[in-house]
Order: sequence, then C-alpha cells, then structure tokens
Amino acid sequence: MKRLIKIAAAVLALGLVAPVALASGETDAAAKPRTVSFSSIGSLAAPSGKGSFRFGVSSSATQIEDQNTDTDWYKWSQPAPEGLGKSPFVGEGVKGYSKAIEDIGLLEDLNVDSYRFSIEWARIEPRRNQINEAALDHYSKQLDALIARGIRPMIVVHHFANPVWVDNPEDPGCTKGPSDTNLCGLDHPVGGPLVVKEMAEHAKLLAERFGDRVDEWATLNEPMVYMLFSHAFGAGPPGKANLATNFSSKFVPALRQYINAHAAMYRAIKRYDRHDADRDGLNSTIGLTASVKQYVAVRDGKVSTEPRDTAARDRFRRFFELNILDSLWKGDFDTNFDGTADEPHPDWKGTLDWLGIQLYDRTGVSDPGDTPGPGTLPVINVDTCGTAPCLPASDPSYFIPAMGYESDPGGLYPVLKDFGARYRGLPLVVSESGIATNSGKRRAEFTVRALEQIQRVRAEGVDVRGYYHWSLMDNFEWLQGYGARFGLYEVDRTTMKRTPTEAAKVYSAVAEARTLTPQIRKLYGGSGPLSPEPADAATTATPVPAATGRRH
Repeated sequence: MKRLIKIAAAVLALGLVAPVALASGETDAAAKPRTVSFSSIGSLAAPSGKGSFRFGVSSSATQIEDQNTDTDWYKWSQPAPEGLGKSPFVGEGVKGYSKAIEDIGLLEDLNVDSYRFSIEWARIEPRRNQINEAALDHYSKQLDALIARGIRPMIVVHHFANPVWVDNPEDPGCTKGPSDTNLCGLDHPVGGPLVVKEMAEHAKLLAERFGDRVDEWATLNEPMVYMLFSHAFGAGPPGKANLATNFSSKFVPALRQYINAHAAMYRAIKRYDRHDADRDGLNSTIGLTASVKQYVAVRDGKVSTEPRDTAARDRFRRFFELNILDSLWKGDFDTNFDGTADEPHPDWKGTLDWLGIQLYDRTGVSDPGDTPGPGTLPVINVDTCGTAPCLPASDPSYFIPAMGYESDPGGLYPVLKDFGARYRGLPLVVSESGIATNSGKRRAEFTVRALEQIQRVRAEGVDVRGYYHWSLMDNFEWLQGYGARFGLYEVDRTTMKRTPTEAAKVYSAVAEARTLTPQIRKLYGGSGPLSPEPADAATTATPVPAATGRRH
C-alpha cells in the first residue's frame, strides 16, 4: 500500500503547462497591450452559442459545505474511532451550506454570468431510497436566489463524493455482498450495475426537481482522477488499490461502470429535464469535465526526444485523458490501454454535448524500460514527475509551493488548440482554472493570463465558450486539507469570514466590463515571471494524491 500511495503521489500531483513567448498573440515587449473584449453568455452547446462567452466560478459541495456527515469523505477523514482518520478531516467545510444564500452575494459582487457547483448526493439520499426533502428544498432556494440575481447555474451531479452506502470505506472488501447499507461499489460484479442505476436515479430526481431552472449539467467531474484515487491507489474513499494487483478483474470493471454511469445519467437528464430554462432551444446541455495536462518527455533532467520517452508520454496521456473521452466520442472502449479499442459500446457515443477542460500543472514522463522502479506506474510502465530536477522548470516563479508542482496559464492555449482539433464540433469550456497562492496579485496575474490565452485560441476559431475560476472561496482540498488556498475570497476558518482578494476585484472588473483593458493587461497579463509567493507561505508541500484535477 505504501508503494501505491507513493506512485499515486507521483501520478496524481502532475500536469503540464508549456510557456509561450507571447501571452495573447497581440502584443510584444515593445507594444502596448490591446483591448480584449468578450461577448455575452450564450448556449453551452447549441449552434447559437458559438462565439458566446461566460465568466463563471466553480465550487463543489463536499469541499465547502457543513452539516455534511453522510458522505464517504466524512467517514474517511473523520478521526478515529468515529471515523477512519485516513486524511485531513473535512469537518464543517467553510460553512458553505449554512451560508449558501449569503454567499450568492459574493457571486453577485464578482459580476459573473454563471456558477458551477455540485449538489451533494449523500445529503439528498443519506440512506438508500430515503430522500431528504429538506435538502432538496435548500438547493431549490439556492437556485431561485441565483436566478433572481441573473446568475446561470451549472450543476455537477457527481463530484468525487458518494453516500456511504454506495461503497462503504469501512468495508472495501464488501464481505457480506451488496446490501442497502453497502452496494459494494463500481468494481463489484453485482453491486457495480446497482451503483450505475442509483446514479441514474439521482440524476433523474435532480432533473425532475430542478430542470425548470437548470439546463446545464455536468455528469462527472474529472472521471479518471476519481478512478485513480478511489480504485487505482486507494488514496481516498473507498480505499481500493486495484491498479497493480487487480487491473483486469477490478479496476477496468470499475472504470467501465463509471462510464456507464455517465451515459445513464445523460439519458436520464435528457428524458426528465423537460424545460428549456435558458431558452436556447434545448431542454438540457450535458457534458463532463476532464482533468487534462500537457506532457513533456524527459530524461536525465532534460526534455527528451528519444522515441522510448515520447512513446511513454503518449501512453500516459492515453491512460489519463484520452481513453475515457475517446470512448464517449467513438462509442468503444480500450480495456487494456494499448491504444486500440477492443470493446464496442454504441450506447456511449453521442453522450457529450460539451466538454469541460481543467488544466493545472505540468508532467514529465519517461520510459523506465525493463527495470521499473518503485514509483513506476504499473500497467502502462511509465515514470512521471512534476518538478526539477527531473522536469526542467519553464520559469521558477511558476512553481506552486503549496502544491509542490509547476503551473503556467500559458498552457491553456496549446491544450485548447489540441482538444478543438481532436474533437471537432464539440464545444469546449474552461470549467476550472486557478492557482494555490496566498498572494492576491499572483492569483490576479494567473487569471488574466488564462483569459488572454482563451481569447487567443478563440480568435483562431476554437469553440471555447467560457471560463470558470477555481474557486469561489478557499475550501477543503481533499487529501491536502485546508492548507492550499485557491479562493477568489479568502476564508478565515475560525470566523468563516470571506474577504475578497486582489484577484476577486480584478476578475469582477473584467467580468463587469467584459473586457481586458490595456491597463489590466499591463499590470497583470503577458508572459514572463509571476509575482513571488509571500515568504511566509513559501513552504513547499510534499505532493500527495488529491481529488480534483488541479492537484495530480
């Protein structure tokens, strides 16, 4: 298990960003930055939405909400003897449930068009087939308050957390077989289909109750990241480490069922969301969000052009990103990750109306050859790393001490360009982008540069329809606890007071004007170094497997 956790830390804490010489393609060192304008919000998937743009922010229920004791993450992280005590305790979050209506004022102050957030399944259905009407009423009032302020909701159906009865982390072996208190999870031959059915029933309930106000849905958040921490390495609930030892019998069946769950939720929402709330001609637009990376072939601390390393780079990308997305795009499945689909799934094809892109960090990949080391990723046989000396630094200021990786918003340009070409006709949205920092100016720079890159790729014809900043406020960062701060609003966890950072003020000004002015671009945009991390926050984190794509 310790070896698997070490591998998980190496794999899940990685991503890649390539620096660019010019931040927007519109300026250089001698020229004054030009004004960059953004159009108004439109449909996320309809043809009428091409050319539209939305400013948004993201959060997730498990990461912010209080009174949330029925999730597997609460059981997993709660100190023993009441819980398992296997990671930092989520506790009462940042009081995001109690303050849900109050926090909409923060969104209003940001001038955003849209709010992407999840509805906690474990709160809605804490016991199998027992629906909490008070919780549904709470989320209904939250939706009403958003719409009253002109903020369009996007609901994420599954963002990493489950009710305990789906796959109880106290009994990952499911010794008594599937029951109402433990369905045994996605990897179980009997329980797996039951979990898929329950996820579809949950999506149906949300569509029935909220479809009159919600048209934009994400079925899954970063599905491969979820599979890695939950079923590959056992780093998070339910704690199953099956990649190395039970790849064909456990890991692949779990992944197959999770893709089945996406397709089942897609069909349920399409059937039961009968209202065109945003009047774009579609009752629902449904996608998922993918943790993506740029991958650098490396060897001996340098970028490698050796065929064995470039092949390893491509294997890792296929494993981490493309297998799931290609399965949904083409309607087939590569069960052994060798690059050739060997299992037809026509019912999966056509279940993506849009795709969310979430890029955070930078990954070096090499081929260990016939002598894999203790950190080698099994099955696909690659070594990965996220920092020097293994991976050459693109700029020292892009290193994120709180996370132990490197991040550069310039990477959005090549990533979006690639996905636009790979999945032609599929609208894209940057559904998360952000930086862990205690510096508001550093976050503002990262945000403005990300928007410059998005507009640059849009100007070249790539259909990118918006940007959601991660995150609205500081929150629980999964296995990293509360140490890393991603919020536009800083949260004092003693008083739970929300305080706008410099980045919140800059993003608000940009969203209100729908413009990156020359002044803002000069202060915060362009290329080159970011402002330094404050000295009192510069302690470097040990990369650990966390549970949203920004951290792996």
